[in-house]
Amino acid sequence: MNQDTDSRIEQWFHLYSQDVYRFLVYYTGRKDIDDLVQETFIRALRAAQQAEIEHPKTWLFAIARNVAIDEKRRAKLINWLPDVFLQHLVSRDKTPEESLELSENKRMLYELINQLKRSYRDVLILRGIKGLSSKETAEVLGWTEAKVNLTLHRAMKAIQNKMHVSIAEVMHDAITR
Repeated sequence: MNQDTDSRIEQWFHLYSQDVYRFLVYYTGRKDIDDLVQETFIRALRAAQQAEIEHPKTWLFAIARNVAIDEKRRAKLINWLPDVFLQHLVSRDKTPEESLELSENKRMLYELINQLKRSYRDVLILRGIKGLSSKETAEVLGWTEAKVNLTLHRAMKAIQNKMHVSIAEVMHDAITR
């Protein structure tokens, strides 16, 4: 990072951070978006050295939009993993037994993930557990974003299939005892 880029982004932060904040509030429908604003300017700082920016406000809005989309995808994926696996747990107020069962189910989920082929496991861990974006995951794995997204979709299907088999085995064992 050079000093010119840093000072330019700092200036834009002072000029446009409230606009970016309001944009993200409208775009996401949430008010707790301070982290998204921060992420927008972090990404802007990384990209500013390589880009010639004529209209910084609209450029920042484009980055903010992508940050919001990535956050929504990340949240959806993070919520998907436990929801698919723990769909039989209805109540939010857990008894000690339910908490123990929840811990056991999480352990089983991790075991199922570890049974997947390496590429599926890598994508699920990076995207679902670590919360990286498709672009960040692609950089880590040396893949294209399209490959990351396709592999993630296939990994999610594979884990669903493994979960159905495992749940069926557990139910069969419970019935035959």
